[in-house]
Amino acid sequence: LKVIAIDEQLRVIYEDNVHFDKDLPEFKTQGGVYIHSDRLTVTSPVLMWVKALDMILEKMKSSGFNFSQVRAMSGAGQQHGSVYWKKGSIQILKDASSELPLHQSLKGCFSVSDSPIWMDSSTASQCRALEKALGGAQHLASVTGSRAYERFTGNQIAKIYSQNPEVYKQTERISLVSSFAASLFLGTYAPIDYSDGSGMNLLQIWEKAWSKPCLDACAPGLEERLGCPVPSHSVLGPISPYYSQRYGFSPDCKIVAFTGDNPASLAGMRLQEGDIAISLGTSDTLFLWIQEPTPALEGHILCNPVDSQTYMALLCFKNGSLMRERIRDDCASGSWDEFSKALSSTVAGNSGNLGFYFDVMEITPEAVGIHRFNRDNQKVVSRFPKEVEIRALIEGQFMAKRIHAEKLGYKVCK
Repeated sequence: LKVIAIDEQLRVIYEDNVHFDKDLPEFKTQGGVYIHSDRLTVTSPVLMWVKALDMILEKMKSSGFNFSQVRAMSGAGQQHGSVYWKKGSIQILKDASSELPLHQSLKGCFSVSDSPIWMDSSTASQCRALEKALGGAQHLASVTGSRAYERFTGNQIAKIYSQNPEVYKQTERISLVSSFAASLFLGTYAPIDYSDGSGMNLLQIWEKAWSKPCLDACAPGLEERLGCPVPSHSVLGPISPYYSQRYGFSPDCKIVAFTGDNPASLAGMRLQEGDIAISLGTSDTLFLWIQEPTPALEGHILCNPVDSQTYMALLCFKNGSLMRERIRDDCASGSWDEFSKALSSTVAGNSGNLGFYFDVMEITPEAVGIHRFNRDNQKVVSRFPKEVEIRALIEGQFMAKRIHAEKLGYKVCK
């Protein structure tokens, strides 16, 4: 959990974090999560998140941070994860005593104690059922921006309803991680925002309303448990009196809708129409501002967090930095300097030599293995010369990013 405070000139005046594994060892997580014995189910304990918030605010208080100066607050949460509030919890949230840390007041509030999160891939049967109910994967993508994905919230809700109908019955509200965090500050249930709500396989991205066929395919009575979605930049209301009494926040401090981590990246990088951003990590992520999207079976279309009338496209490529590091080790003696020199020594276009490098099963597209082609479009079995191999990797990765972005409606300006 991270906190950043900025002033009116956008200068960072305070930052801190709580590390789940190290600072909250009593929850016994690894990387902030529990990986279950089936290796498919991945969850995080809800109370760990609440306790982390208590901890970070106490750290700020101890450092002398002046909470009364805070005018507004917003945040970002991991996408797709969900929190299940037990019947009667809204009153406990509203009436939380400022004498107690929040996690003590809320310890009995969750009908599901361990929240399914984005790493979970245990809902394959629910995904198939949702696509079937909507008339196929492409039609579901055309409505919600994405085909059915196992980590997406609608499919997680469907799994909980089918496996634990009594638990679902005891649930009065379902939050995303982002709207859950906003709820803690608001002292009442915060609405889901359009942008994070686009990662659920439940929201009609064009009408900005829940899709009844999707809701009905997942669980009964779902619409009232989700509440009405709102624009991502909505001011939700003033901060809960709990924070004024316990930490000295001004009662006028406004809570702005929280959103997902990927939409927040687009907003934070101040992307505009035609801009494209690429995050080069273990997985590579590409996101862009888009006016007229064409949802496809690969990638995701989300409502734009900055402008509700436009959209953002998101593509994830699993073979990212680990693939580049392997070719660096094989072809440049493990040195990025040697890798860069080899890349510079070859011409753009690589004299027609091209490669697609997938050590693990790729998401976009669904493929695995090393595939090399020469200038005559003939498959090459043996490895290219080292410098050609390096350029083939880099150009192949970035060409794939451009091609898949164009399939979603991105237009490259000449």
